[in-house]
Amino acid sequence: MKAVVYKGPFTVAVEDVEKPSIQHPNDVIVRVTSTAICGSDLHMYEGRTAAEPGIVFGHENMGIIEDLGPGVTTLKEGDRVVMPFNVACGFCMNCVEGYTGFCITVNPGFAGGAYGYVAMGPWQGGQAEYVRVPYADFNCLKLPQGNEHESDFILLADIFPTGYHGCELAQVRPGESVAVYGAGPVGLMAAYSALLRGARKVFVVDRVPERLQKAEEIGAIPINFAEGDPVEQIEEQTEGIGTDKGVDAVGYQATAQGTDNEEPATVLNSLVRTVRPTGALGVPGLYVPSDPGGPDEQAKQGMLLVAIGRLFEKGLRMGTGQCNVKRYNRFLRDMIIDGRAKPSFVVSHELPLDQASSAYDKFDKRIEGFTKVVLHP
Repeated sequence: MKAVVYKGPFTVAVEDVEKPSIQHPNDVIVRVTSTAICGSDLHMYEGRTAAEPGIVFGHENMGIIEDLGPGVTTLKEGDRVVMPFNVACGFCMNCVEGYTGFCITVNPGFAGGAYGYVAMGPWQGGQAEYVRVPYADFNCLKLPQGNEHESDFILLADIFPTGYHGCELAQVRPGESVAVYGAGPVGLMAAYSALLRGARKVFVVDRVPERLQKAEEIGAIPINFAEGDPVEQIEEQTEGIGTDKGVDAVGYQATAQGTDNEEPATVLNSLVRTVRPTGALGVPGLYVPSDPGGPDEQAKQGMLLVAIGRLFEKGLRMGTGQCNVKRYNRFLRDMIIDGRAKPSFVVSHELPLDQASSAYDKFDKRIEGFTKVVLHP
């Protein structure tokens, strides 16, 4: 089968690899109809992780079940399904408590598993014609038959639930004001989710005009940090108080204002300044235990200089961690079906799988409007 294979920093290729097969009674094989490129894939693509050449990328996957093991009970051939990027067992301590992003079964020695991602277990990615799904009764979310909402449903694998998770971590409530730092796909989904949850005013901070325009189109207030301190811009529009809640949808590859230099703690520290006393921060943006490409020795070891004293002084609460997709994907699916949500507004390009190499290059360079790419094998 054809698959997107990592060859080394800044290089992927569509190559022939072995088609996956049933290895456990609870497995299914899904013929992939849509698979998306995620911003976190770029961390591997850029050579900033320990990913070895040969890994098949792709943790945002959906398709049609083609084969299934004898232990699968709730699914059948021909079912249309989408899978959380989290590979989870459904029965370990963390899964039972709803923390499926931190399953302790699927990736021994590490809390959490994912398809096609370094250090997240042996699970081959789905930027391919087929993908094997373990613990399929638990991991597959059924979708309506046909191809309606294809570009909406694929976002249930990761970024729509992850954006919603950022708001959940911050405990965004109706009538509140929210500052979302980052207008990439996850940031836009966080802003969209805040509005779905009833926030009265949502600020979105970025410097890319196309992204800020998208934020404005969904009813958020764009804040261009290239035009001045974003904290001051938000304070001017909140009577000097700041926002009730904040979401970091950037993570460790944040850049300092006015430069292209990486400053990993800058968004966290800006949020500490932005959010009013006793407010809360949600941090779905990715931070890593080590970053070989970090700007200094501390960052290379995953240690950042964060204004913890100010955080404490303001009585701020902060929630972190990757999204437990299973907590959200079912009701977000139903909102899509009922026409209450249409997250596909973030999708900029839909391309055949054989254009993956070019898509990665353009997405990484943020050119030609490449923001969220869906590949169709």
